[in-house]
Amino acid sequence: MKNETVLDLYEEEDTQKGKFLTFTLGVEAYGLEISYVTEIVGIQPITEVPELPDYVKGIINLRGKIIPVMDVRIRFKKKESEYDDRTCIIVIDIQDISIGMIVDSVTEVLSIPDHEIVPPPDISKAQKKYIKGIGKTQDEVVLILDCEKLLEDDELDSFGRFEP
Repeated sequence: MKNETVLDLYEEEDTQKGKFLTFTLGVEAYGLEISYVTEIVGIQPITEVPELPDYVKGIINLRGKIIPVMDVRIRFKKKESEYDDRTCIIVIDIQDISIGMIVDSVTEVLSIPDHEIVPPPDISKAQKKYIKGIGKTQDEVVLILDCEKLLEDDELDSFGRFEP
């Protein structure tokens, strides 16, 4: 029985390998490893919390769970834009802490094999710290984010205080 459980977990992990949830910020396409994503919800009322970084818009109550949300545009030092009916929140889990990422729109789940992912160019260290690789698809490139580096350890600690 125990071996079946381990095998089931291995197979589940294997089916997620190479799969990325893609989203847009303006004209750029970004991808997150699907294993980090717990759900996608529409934009909803956000309660502001004082003394958080400017890119953290506040918190949402998602079925009784308090989740901090960050605007990825602001995190990446892009121009803010109005939220619309395509704007959504991707809820991810980083080190057992749930965080919402506000993005312009979610596109699709793509399979990108390892051999189609190249390291980011050595142009900007600041932007590079969030980018794990660049995935090549038929007619576009997808900037693959490193979820573990979206937030610094001290930021993760402060977000952890919203967890029960």
